[in-house]
Amino acid sequence: MIRVHRIPFSTNVERVALAAARKGMQIDWVDHDPADRSAVIELSGQELVPVAEFGTDVVRGSLRIVDRLEVLQPKPRLYPTDPAKAARARIFTAWFDRVWKGPPNALHDQSPADAEHLRSRTREWTTWIADLLSDGSAYLGGESLGIADVCAFPFLKYATIDPDPADEDTFHPHLADLLRQEEHPRLSEWIARVDAHPRA
Repeated sequence: MIRVHRIPFSTNVERVALAAARKGMQIDWVDHDPADRSAVIELSGQELVPVAEFGTDVVRGSLRIVDRLEVLQPKPRLYPTDPAKAARARIFTAWFDRVWKGPPNALHDQSPADAEHLRSRTREWTTWIADLLSDGSAYLGGESLGIADVCAFPFLKYATIDPDPADEDTFHPHLADLLRQEEHPRLSEWIARVDAHPRA
């Protein structure tokens, strides 16, 4: 069985939970206290979760782990079979992690001089994502749950879903504050649709 080290309520961990459940794969979860990440550091050389153990291979990073799941259990697929569509999906996930997440990270527990500009960026870029659903698609990449949904949902869900009362991560109410600046009905419907999927 695949072992994955996590901190409860982690957005990045939820990516792995969604992907594994979609593929019917069992995960042996190992929980860690967010205040003591020494075991995660010893295993992977850094403190971020998730970190997965595939036998003797240690893989860190949620999307790298999801990619490994895709190789081990190709169906149902998270990436399109068409090379061009698969490339677009990878461009989206890279953009989301390297660009969209920038303003929320920069604004968390901070008040930079360009704070309003960063909030505006979040509004604009979230609208772009909502517009991916404007053609009537059920999911960001088409008619079935795919890698774009797995990548974005754990963050965008806070536009409509309140953080769990037991969740002590201050980043999640911060995301809720940012994402509730504007309403996106199509995005709200998509959030409910993805949230209905099981987690491993």
